[in-house]
Amino acid sequence: MNKRPLYVLIIFMIIIVIVPGCSDRLDMEDSTNNLALGMDLDKDNNLLVFLNSPSYGRDIKKKTLEVEVKSLTIRQSREQQDEFAPGVITGRKVQVMLIGKRILEHEDWFRILDVFFRDMKNPLTPRIIAVDGSISDIIYLHPKDQPMLPLLLRGMVDTKSARSETAKTTLQQLHWQMYEKGVTPYMSEIQLDKAKQIRLVGIMLLDHKGKYKTSLNTEETGLLQILNKNAKKPVSFTLPIPGEKKSGPFHTDHLSISVQGMKTKIKTSYKQNKFRFDINIKMPAGITELLFPFNVRKNGKELEKMISEHMQKQFDNLIKNIQKHQIDPIGLGLYARAHEYSQYKKVEDHWGEELSKADIHVSVKVIIGSMGPVK
Repeated sequence: MNKRPLYVLIIFMIIIVIVPGCSDRLDMEDSTNNLALGMDLDKDNNLLVFLNSPSYGRDIKKKTLEVEVKSLTIRQSREQQDEFAPGVITGRKVQVMLIGKRILEHEDWFRILDVFFRDMKNPLTPRIIAVDGSISDIIYLHPKDQPMLPLLLRGMVDTKSARSETAKTTLQQLHWQMYEKGVTPYMSEIQLDKAKQIRLVGIMLLDHKGKYKTSLNTEETGLLQILNKNAKKPVSFTLPIPGEKKSGPFHTDHLSISVQGMKTKIKTSYKQNKFRFDINIKMPAGITELLFPFNVRKNGKELEKMISEHMQKQFDNLIKNIQKHQIDPIGLGLYARAHEYSQYKKVEDHWGEELSKADIHVSVKVIIGSMGPVK
C-alpha cells in the first residue's frame, strides 16, 4: 500500500491548523459596514467624504449612521471616519457611490478612486450615481416609510435601468469607460426636488477625461440605450402627432408607444477624410395610449410613418447634442476601430473631436404590432 498520499494529507492538515486562514477576521459587532459612499467638494474645493451605515440595536431609534469628514484622499478619510464610528469601518458592502457634480466639473477627478482598484477588499460593483446638488442633502435625508438610503438608491438604479430610463454603471464599468478610448463615460443622475424627494432624472454624460458635459432626461436616455444596443426590455415613449388638436388643457394630441425587440444596425465607413456612420433602427411598437380618434386598422401605415418621422427627429437631436459636446456615449469609436482601424488609430487620442466632424445618419422604421384590446 502506498502511504505517500496519506503523508501528504497529514502535512496539509497540519499547515491548515498552524497557518491562520483569517488573519484579518473582523466580527460583525466590531465593524461598521459602509453601504453608501459620497464624495463632494465644498465651496473652497476641499474634498468631502461621506458614509452611510446601518445602526444595529433594539433601543436605537435612528437606524443609520452618517459621517462627514474633510480629507485629502479617500483612503485617509477612512481613518478620520473611524473616529466617529462605533466599529471599524469596512467598505466591502458598499452598494452605491455618490459623486457630486462639483467634482465632475473637474478633469481627471477619477484618480481619487485609485484606492478602490488597488485594495482588493473593496468591491467593484457599487452603482455610480451623479448628484446634481449637494451630497450632504442626500446623505442626511431620512425619508419616512422608505428603505434605507443605499437600498433605495440601488433599487431605483437597477429597476429604472432595466427599462432604459437610466444606466446602471458600476465602478468596474466606469473604469472601463474611462480607459476605453472608443467610448465616453456616463452614469445615473439624481436630484433632490423642492419636496425633498429624491428624483432619478436620467443620466449624466462625461468626456474622455471624466469632465461633465451634459445630461439626458429619461426619454433621451431610452434613445441612447437603443443606439448602444443596451435596451433589452420594453421602452416607452409619449409623442405628439402633427395635425391633431388639443382639447382644452388636456394634451389630446398625444399617443404613447411601447417598443421592444429593437434591431439597431450600424454601418461604418471612412469617406472624404471623415468617418461616416449609417444607423438603421427597426422598432416594433405597441400602442399603449391613444388620446385622439384614429382608425389604426385602416390607416396604420400612415400612423407608422408619422411616428417614425417623430422618432427620427428625436434621434437626430440626440446625435447633434452628442457631437456638439464632442463625446461618444454610444461607443461609435468601437465600430470605427473595428472597421476602419488605420484611420481610427490616427485620431483615437482625440476621438470626441473627430466624432463631432463625422457624418452620422439615422433611419428609423416603426412597425405597429399591437394596438390593445380597445378599438
